[in-house]
Amino acid sequence: MRTPVVFIIFNRADTARRVLGAIRQARPSRLFVIADGPRSNRPGEDERCREARSVISEIDWECEVTTDFADINLGCRKRISTGLNRVFATVDEAIILEDDCLPEPGFFGYCEELLERYRDDRRIMHIAGTNYLFGRYRERMSRQSYYFSRYNHCWGWATWRRAWERFDTSMSCWPELRHSGRLKDILAGDEWAVPYWERAFQQVFDERLDSWSFVWTFSCWINSGLTILPTVNLISNIGFNEQGAHTLNRRSRFANMVTEPISLPLTDPPFLIRDREADRYTQRNNFKDGLLIRLARRMLEYQARWRRGH
Repeated sequence: MRTPVVFIIFNRADTARRVLGAIRQARPSRLFVIADGPRSNRPGEDERCREARSVISEIDWECEVTTDFADINLGCRKRISTGLNRVFATVDEAIILEDDCLPEPGFFGYCEELLERYRDDRRIMHIAGTNYLFGRYRERMSRQSYYFSRYNHCWGWATWRRAWERFDTSMSCWPELRHSGRLKDILAGDEWAVPYWERAFQQVFDERLDSWSFVWTFSCWINSGLTILPTVNLISNIGFNEQGAHTLNRRSRFANMVTEPISLPLTDPPFLIRDREADRYTQRNNFKDGLLIRLARRMLEYQARWRRGH
């Protein structure tokens, strides 16, 4: 495989070994390995980190390997963002997998084909491998291999240097966006979701939530960037347990999701237009904030009924 692969690991040798096995099948000619350091308040984590890093010694195909191992713990946001900054200072595009994201074999060909097809199309900033629709809209999407979305899921994904250069590490324009109310424009049609994203972005901005992925979402949104999502799920997250950073609930419907093969070459959608119906389902099922969301939705519905009555 010509496209470089980025493999992000931490302290779980068991899942890292399984994901490396999937990478082995694709046999990329270049592999970047990014690892965070152990947390000082977690006894025994230094040994677990060393064990996870030792998995790289099992690479047994011809491959240029570049390692970027942190000596101390930087956290999800800083470690992944600085690691990817170094990757894209070297290469123009890459496929990224974390140590708990087990891909379907066709995931690599899917990414490679789309990286080439949309290489110079600045409307597209992210290619994701996950599909969280659980079979919905399958009949409508049966004649296409992927669709366009605002949601840049990060359990197995790919992008280009030209897109990553827009990653706003500090979310510098968030205060202006928040005060201007322009988040409603980004979420047009789903305005009831504004409270969820205001809270999430504010927590990340204040460094109360250690997340690089929300920063990346913010960066894509303020640049009107679209994501490509497959019509079948290509990634299974095998890391839902007490060792996960954000994936702790073993009973989550998103844990160990079934994957399906994808046919190559891919069949393009008829239009380069975001699927608003699929996105609305994703917002309501992936990004929820309980009572706050429900109250906001009911308020908008009440206002709409009031306007119709007058």
